Amino acid sequence: MKIIIIGGEAAGMSAAAKARRVDRDAEIIVYEASTIISFGACGLPYYVGDEFDDAQRMTEFTPEDFAKRGITVKTQHRVVALDATNKTVTVEDGQGQRFTDPYDRLMIATGASAATPPWPGRDLAGVHKLRVLDDGVRLKAAIKDATRAVVVGSGFIGLEIAEALVHQGLQVTLIERASRVIGEAFDAEIGEVIAAELAAHGVKLVTGEAVEAFEGTPGATSRVGAVITQRDRYATDLVVSAVGVRPNTDFLRASGISLLENGAIITDEYGRTSLPDVYAAGDCASVVHRLTGKPFYSPLATVANKLGRMIGENIASESGALSEFPGMLGSAAVRVFGVEAGRVGLSVDEAIAAGFATQSVVIDDQCHTSYVAGQSPLRIKLVYESGSCRLLGGQIVGRKGAVHRVDALAVAISAGLSTRDLGWIDFAYAPPFSRTWDALNVAGNVAKS
Repeated sequence: MKIIIIGGEAAGMSAAAKARRVDRDAEIIVYEASTIISFGACGLPYYVGDEFDDAQRMTEFTPEDFAKRGITVKTQHRVVALDATNKTVTVEDGQGQRFTDPYDRLMIATGASAATPPWPGRDLAGVHKLRVLDDGVRLKAAIKDATRAVVVGSGFIGLEIAEALVHQGLQVTLIERASRVIGEAFDAEIGEVIAAELAAHGVKLVTGEAVEAFEGTPGATSRVGAVITQRDRYATDLVVSAVGVRPNTDFLRASGISLLENGAIITDEYGRTSLPDVYAAGDCASVVHRLTGKPFYSPLATVANKLGRMIGENIASESGALSEFPGMLGSAAVRVFGVEAGRVGLSVDEAIAAGFATQSVVIDDQCHTSYVAGQSPLRIKLVYESGSCRLLGGQIVGRKGAVHRVDALAVAISAGLSTRDLGWIDFAYAPPFSRTWDALNVAGNVAKS
């Protein structure tokens, strides 16, 4: 069997490694457009913020490492077309030469690119994005000559890079076109705590303003000097655009593959696409949501690694028996200075849109007992189904213990537990870790049908 994998990052290399363990004789070829494989972009804000110095720590393996396992990795080889009828891909090498390569089974793991809205001035020097290793290296070098920065977008990367730039001594303005920060991931009750933390560390937060253009510096228009919104002008020495990502699927438009509106490849619970013998995972593809059963776009490293491993098993299977992914819950977390926040499952709006009769509750509690140093507030929001009280989602923000409590909610939602069940779960207790009734117990008991 000949297996071709397009893309050499988390999903692709996880699939390649698993496929090799399943089928020792298969020919496995990975085509990667860049020069780097097994790269973890999640570390970029922390590298920029000097939490570690060696950028290579974000890459786990090299092509040579995989060659020892009998997996051929060809970097600087971009797949530019897919012919599913004849089961071939067209590949362009680093010299611009093109060739076709046949496959028996194919996996697409081409990831996503930083979204780049058509702002005038977006090509000015000093306008940065943060998606690949070179982006982080360039931004970190540029900080040395800057005192002011504007971050556009308050998603996970926007918040993390704002913190990194503050740690590097810059005056930071964060511009978000929506009415609140990180609104796509967190509800208002959680976002307001994050906004307060940003302000406490000197970040100028601008919400409800859309960027219209980047302006060059007077007398040197090749370098950015200001960000223009519909309301104001913000002088700056550099800009970081963090307004989301776009799946790298343009080369598939003529293939007949089914895509979501944003360009993500639609996959089923086995990782299969609409094309025969073609699978997909990672930031270029959707996954099935565990609660709704519908395709959902969630460009997260955890999902990419899990789906990649499963597809590696399925793509190398000779028996026809396939492993099934139980679905994802959109579990995600962020640290913003001294505050940590996490979410899992559905928000209120998402639950209503999915057709659930929905209720929610918000409580304010403490992370542990008052007589142990370091007690700090926790805010918990539960989303649950009316009547049954089945847990549908949860969001937590606090200074200590917030995110790991979200992990407990992920288990509870996966198990189909109710808020009543949550109220009685036997969580571990000691004064430095919780109160005798943990905050999750309290939230579960407050939630009513």
